[in-house]
Amino acid sequence: MSNRATSAISEPVPISLCAREPYVPADRLVAEMVPPPRFDSVRFDTYVPDPHQPSQSAAVTALSAFAGSLGGAHASGSGRRRWFARKSIAPAAPRGVYLDGGYGVGKTHLLASLWHATPAETSLKAFGTFVELTNLVGALGFQQTVRTLSGHRLLCIDEFELDDPGDTVLVSSLLRKLVEAGVALAATSNTLPGKLGEGRFAAVDFLREIQGLSAHFQPLRIDGEDYRHRGLPEAPLPYSDEVVAKSAYATYGASLDDFPHLLDHLAKVHPSRYGALIDGVETVCVTDVGPVPDQSTALRLVVLADRLYDREVPVLASGLPFDQLFSEEMLNGGYRKKYFRAISRLTALARDAKGLAGR
Repeated sequence: MSNRATSAISEPVPISLCAREPYVPADRLVAEMVPPPRFDSVRFDTYVPDPHQPSQSAAVTALSAFAGSLGGAHASGSGRRRWFARKSIAPAAPRGVYLDGGYGVGKTHLLASLWHATPAETSLKAFGTFVELTNLVGALGFQQTVRTLSGHRLLCIDEFELDDPGDTVLVSSLLRKLVEAGVALAATSNTLPGKLGEGRFAAVDFLREIQGLSAHFQPLRIDGEDYRHRGLPEAPLPYSDEVVAKSAYATYGASLDDFPHLLDHLAKVHPSRYGALIDGVETVCVTDVGPVPDQSTALRLVVLADRLYDREVPVLASGLPFDQLFSEEMLNGGYRKKYFRAISRLTALARDAKGLAGR
């Protein structure tokens, strides 16, 4: 029987995310630096380029070549390059790529495809978001993180946070050490304030903000619109509280919480633990969705939305539609790209949940 199947024999009891206080040891943070479940099976040939955006096909070609160039080199912990190939072949320069584009153009799909295509053992490749990387530094300390990742052939960083100056400097220092150890880098990023849309991209800002590493990165611009909604129907309207609760009790592995209490609970759980917070959850059911009250709460919700999207967890909700979560001030502010990404991803997950409501 499917985990999401309903049963006429015994009624499942929903999980409460608000009752969970997960603990995540440092070694789990390292072990989980792989593409999330949503991107387990993605490859370059499963990426569907928009025929009206030639930069998307060009990016696939460039990244495939970049993956092939990483087959021979391995960085030793001492910072000296060691070669597995019988004959030493200098790797193609630069040793890093930066995927430059708006949300929903498939940057994460391409980044994960690069990770999968790189000819190295899983233990020699790392994939994580910028937040997960900073959490790793916090858990292990800077020097231990350098030692842990220096033996890798490739480090992929999704959603490099250009709008967080302190963490950007920290990660820039880490990347400098890893480049010296021979680790290849690949990154996507959010844009700086004032750079979203209208064909304005973040490549220059990214290369400036990573302080002296620009020579190691080849920017790959990827134009296009949000693929999550390309040619798809509108997201379903929110359901009633009764429908959401009934669905939660009829669906194995479902959670059930009201939105205001869930937002309060997120403040008590470090964002590095949001993945653990939804371990084993097959569907998230939320009642009374309303406007997010402040920016700190909004940014925590963005992280939760990312973890839900990574794990392909449908979201069934009552209250306001997801495009009304964030105020106009938030959507016009410096973090607006994060909020638009959260709306996009939650909308996609709401569409995934449509069949669970019995409509």
